[in-house]
Amino acid sequence: MNTYIGIDLGTSAVKLLLVDSNGGILRSASKSYPIFYPQDGWSEQNPEDWLSAVKAGLKELFEGGMVERKDVKGVSFGGQMHGLVCLDAEDNVIRPAILWNDGRTEAETAYLNERVGKEKLSAYTANIAFAGFTAPKLLWLKKHEPENFGRIAKIMLPKDYLAYMMTGVHSTDYSDASGTLLLDVQNKCWSKEMCAVCSVEESWLPKLYESYEVIGRMKEEYGLLNAVVTAGAGDNAAAAIGVGAVDDGDCNISLGTSGTLFVAGDTFSVDEKNSLHAFAHATGKWHLMGCILSAASCNRWWVENIADGDYDGAVRGAEEKLGKNHVFFLPYLMGERSPHNDVNASGAFIGLRPDTTRAEMGLAVLEGVAFALRDCLEIARAGGLKIERTKICGGGAKSGLWREIIANVLGVKVERVCVEEGPAYGAATLAMVGAGEYKNVSEAARGFVRARDFVLPKRELQSAYEEKYQTFKRLYPALKDVFKEWI
Repeated sequence: MNTYIGIDLGTSAVKLLLVDSNGGILRSASKSYPIFYPQDGWSEQNPEDWLSAVKAGLKELFEGGMVERKDVKGVSFGGQMHGLVCLDAEDNVIRPAILWNDGRTEAETAYLNERVGKEKLSAYTANIAFAGFTAPKLLWLKKHEPENFGRIAKIMLPKDYLAYMMTGVHSTDYSDASGTLLLDVQNKCWSKEMCAVCSVEESWLPKLYESYEVIGRMKEEYGLLNAVVTAGAGDNAAAAIGVGAVDDGDCNISLGTSGTLFVAGDTFSVDEKNSLHAFAHATGKWHLMGCILSAASCNRWWVENIADGDYDGAVRGAEEKLGKNHVFFLPYLMGERSPHNDVNASGAFIGLRPDTTRAEMGLAVLEGVAFALRDCLEIARAGGLKIERTKICGGGAKSGLWREIIANVLGVKVERVCVEEGPAYGAATLAMVGAGEYKNVSEAARGFVRARDFVLPKRELQSAYEEKYQTFKRLYPALKDVFKEWI
């Protein structure tokens, strides 16, 4: 029996899936690791912790002998994007990785957008600078830690650190590289102009691959001697593969720590103001993506920090308030990326009254995330995309109430798939393609991705949420200057 392993390097844990060639899940393992916050707005992890967690997860996958390591024919990766991992000439990690949700690069982001200029950035990379991207992190490192910057011999993204340590191959894929602001996305090559802007030597950068292309084989110590290793994909592209969002116009919403609205496309395109990310897809084609920095993490913050850990009670009775809730929530707990690109943005409740209940506030949190995703959808629609349905995945997708809210706020059919395993499942699919089990990613997705259930928007509720969304749109502009004054 041919088997495959998908490894998803998440923000809080790594997830490993062992699947068969029909997409059936045989075993899974998850291992967590810490996040460090050295200063307000900073977010870091030790890459060595990731590798240790993967080794422990691999050991767990094969416990009991149900599947043997020799039967594994392919391995691939999905992973948190934008993180900066720097190695020296001896392959030592120079400093902790600066993560995707780190907000320290406000000055560097402003320099890139204002001094280099958004038009040039878009011409060089198809994107403008966002605080979470990799290039601003490099500029920050050069300015604030010049000794560390001077030691750099290799730059890599989080999942690619795993691939390098497990195969010895310094690689990345186009989907993940798209989020560095160092890649010429349209022409699929490193941007010489951006390397010059960031004082980056091209020798530091990994070789570029399509996500399904074989980069090499595992080192002997892992015992996976018959497995090829493919380049893998950024977490959102991998998640899209896992739910079958692979063909032109396919949409996926991910409700994880962050939230994304992901639209696959056969052709390269960029929105007028670069509010959405124009990235390569793991299929070998393209996608547009809006990313909000806080999604399910908003609900987790509300329930665990405020609502005494009672997930059920936090929104009990809220169904009666759908479309009628007078409370609004701005879900900008970590600043915001799409479409506002504002590291100073903060979370806020608006509309509180003496009779406001905990359930109404909890409902407002779910609605606020849905409204933020609608902001991204409106930009995609303004560009001519007709999106009438979407897949949905991530921890937040387990909530039927949240799925109903999203269907009515966005005015689209919301579908869940039978297997909801996120980027790890997409990574396993990429491993199958690399090993020759399927001809391409679309064929693989059509082979075993099936719809589980769906939610349709309701006319009256959709109309009520349309009115609420028009109010929501006015709140961030009204508070933007206030947020800046708080810093």
